[in-house]
Amino acid sequence: MAAVAALPVSLSGRFKGSFAYFTIKDRLPQILTRVIDTLHRHKNEFFEEHGEKGVEAEKRAISFLSKLRNELQTDKPVTPLEDELPDAALWNQYLDYQRNLSNGNGEPSWFQSPWLFVECYMYRRIHAALAQNPPIDNFDVFKEGKAQNFFESQEAVIALCTYFQDLLKNIKDLDEKQLKEELFKLLQVSLWGNKCDLSFSAGEDSSQKSSPLQSLENLIPYVLVNDMEKLWSVLVNAKKNDTENSKVRVDIILDNAGFELLSDLVLADFLLSSKLADEVHFHGKSIPWYVSDTTKHDFNWTIKQLQSANHKWMSKCGINWEGNLKTGVWVYCDHMFWTLPHDFSRMAEVAPDLYADLQKSNLLLFKGDLNYRKLTGDRKWEYSVPFHQALNKFHPAPLCSLRTLKSDTQVGLKPGQGEQIQASEPEWMISGKYGIVQFDAAL
Repeated sequence: MAAVAALPVSLSGRFKGSFAYFTIKDRLPQILTRVIDTLHRHKNEFFEEHGEKGVEAEKRAISFLSKLRNELQTDKPVTPLEDELPDAALWNQYLDYQRNLSNGNGEPSWFQSPWLFVECYMYRRIHAALAQNPPIDNFDVFKEGKAQNFFESQEAVIALCTYFQDLLKNIKDLDEKQLKEELFKLLQVSLWGNKCDLSFSAGEDSSQKSSPLQSLENLIPYVLVNDMEKLWSVLVNAKKNDTENSKVRVDIILDNAGFELLSDLVLADFLLSSKLADEVHFHGKSIPWYVSDTTKHDFNWTIKQLQSANHKWMSKCGINWEGNLKTGVWVYCDHMFWTLPHDFSRMAEVAPDLYADLQKSNLLLFKGDLNYRKLTGDRKWEYSVPFHQALNKFHPAPLCSLRTLKSDTQVGLKPGQGEQIQASEPEWMISGKYGIVQFDAAL
């Protein structure tokens, strides 16, 4: 039997000067400080709603988070979770697994452990700080930022809703070539919508100010892998093989709320309206995550905001989308697995129910950087390693990553392509300036 090639090392804060190191040293403490400030600012509100109990809970949560920040900044060992939340046992098993990997080189700590693990762990501890402190246990510390991103992106939202409603008027008359062009346009809007990421900017403003449609042509050179033709083929072939009983299903594994979510919803509506798909399943996060990731509340809130907007085409989108959810052609779901530290190659083993569900899909669209890191194991891959190889046997269905580059991992480039950009732009992998539409067919 052929020997299995060893996987490259995980990205980690122990590589000084790396983006992982910079994130753990600077960005993560900044995010924790913002969370603490947010709780401080809401103290009066907690008092008005819950009296002294609310204020006590706020103090406890802040003390828990201050301790967490100190552990992180002083590179303390990562401690087991002590809460009773449903995923705690899985987290603690994973921590044991990391302990065994360290071969007796001490406990896994913030800078020595894989970046993906400690970053996910921080967000899980933020969740615990609130979840363990009723009556403020349902407070989303990131909610304001997500709402602000949506409101500050109003111009872009209006432009996209207007463009889309206009497109729907003539969609029945479009020939195949025109349909394909429109699909490619909306895929790119959804790709570049991924720039609006609040965990990347440590919560600073990252809204989409102008209409994204106008800049698509200029952005083409920055799409390093462009497999849009392959997506088109998958959808067209699925349609041809579509029998009475089988429906063409597309799944979108969501990333950020705000403008990016809107761009994903428009893409999903286009897939249905153009009859390229019969149903779309959206996968969000079951707890507040990575500052701006979409939860069920964000998903429903966005549709409600659109419905009640005093702009004709925005409210038309909102009303239609509410209808899609009611009739079941759109399905929103969340699963605990998306907020565990595992990369996706472990999904079949850790969350067999989710893996089996994804196998029913004709196409999986993974949005954003964190999903890409989990698809490829967040490792120091050579740039030209095939995407299929980096997926490490994760192949539930044909899948595609739509991602702007904001971390040190990228595969599937042409030989020399990464090195060439690196020579002129050392920050190319973390600036969000470059994007990919990277496809892998299922086995």
